[in-house]
Amino acid sequence: MLLDNHIKAEHLSEFKLDPDILYLNHAAVSPWPVRTAVAVKQFADENVHSGASKYLEWLEIETKLRTQIKSLLNAPSAEDISLLKNTSEALSVVACGIDWHDGDNIVGIDQEFPSNRIVWEAQTRHGVEFRKIDIMITDSPELCLINVCDENTRIMAVSSVHYGTGLKLDLVKLGQFCRDNDIYFCVDAIQSIGAHEFDIQAIKADFVMADAHKWMCGPEGIALFYCRADIREKLQLNQFGWHMVEEPGDYTRQTWLPVNNARRFECGSPNMLGIHALSASLSLFADVGMENIEKAILNNTSYLIDKLNKFDDIELLTPESEHRRAGIVTFKIIGKNMSDIHAKLIKSKVICANRLQGIRFSPHFYTELEIIDKSLEILTSSI
Repeated sequence: MLLDNHIKAEHLSEFKLDPDILYLNHAAVSPWPVRTAVAVKQFADENVHSGASKYLEWLEIETKLRTQIKSLLNAPSAEDISLLKNTSEALSVVACGIDWHDGDNIVGIDQEFPSNRIVWEAQTRHGVEFRKIDIMITDSPELCLINVCDENTRIMAVSSVHYGTGLKLDLVKLGQFCRDNDIYFCVDAIQSIGAHEFDIQAIKADFVMADAHKWMCGPEGIALFYCRADIREKLQLNQFGWHMVEEPGDYTRQTWLPVNNARRFECGSPNMLGIHALSASLSLFADVGMENIEKAILNNTSYLIDKLNKFDDIELLTPESEHRRAGIVTFKIIGKNMSDIHAKLIKSKVICANRLQGIRFSPHFYTELEIIDKSLEILTSSI
């Protein structure tokens, strides 16, 4: 049974997990919908039987995917969307593309996932300071981020939702501040896109990136990257190849210029397998509707939080305020070794993660309440 009746049976039937699997790990790697597996099998069959003879049709899928992502993000244009390998590559395109000056600073979060920390720490070689706030000791991370900015701040780089605690930031507030103060605003949205409605224009983001394999239920090895059109050419390019130029099909041309759209960040051949898979996954999200998906996920996390709050020895690491909630619920059991508890859960086929020395559950829109209840039963029997 689902808590949200807007999710149809046909949408639930897209997920065919083995009945003994209790899957609560969508903040790490998600299962694929059936239609995604079908698309990949069809693509494989085409390669086996006809090679690349349908390449022009494959390019149409690539164009379709950029349009799907545009709609998912409310981006101004499909030409603002790059298809890269992963979030780390997209972050590196930004961090290594900015023309840094000695004395510049970057503002971010101390407890970030390494992808959104290491790339900024690496810029210290240019005389750049990375100013990191501690989100574990404040009720207003937005104010803390804003307060450490000054006239030398070039970029604020944050995750929309914290990978460990599930804390959701007020991106509208941060984006408006950055725009008003001529600071780039970079959002790692890997824990938001596919789980929540996301509006690039509303949050005034300059850069947004996310891998496909978490909440978008796609494969690893493909990611979306958005760069605001009027600052695209301000990013210095550090990767070059045949695919990122004007007239990429003219292989004998000796002079070249980077194309004036987001393809300029794609140096080589596209990941056609990943493109087919992600396009299929996103078609499901369009069918269900992001409003319904977000509602179902938040209903699931609220249900989970309410259940966990009934145990005196469980400490929530996830904020309980509704405006801070996302798809992640992380908790500790007082006096218990959480690595041991996690190992017992995995052995019982409760698929979850060990984060911040706690247990992280991350149900998706299709996760039924029985899955949550069974997982909690196994958890309590492990204590």
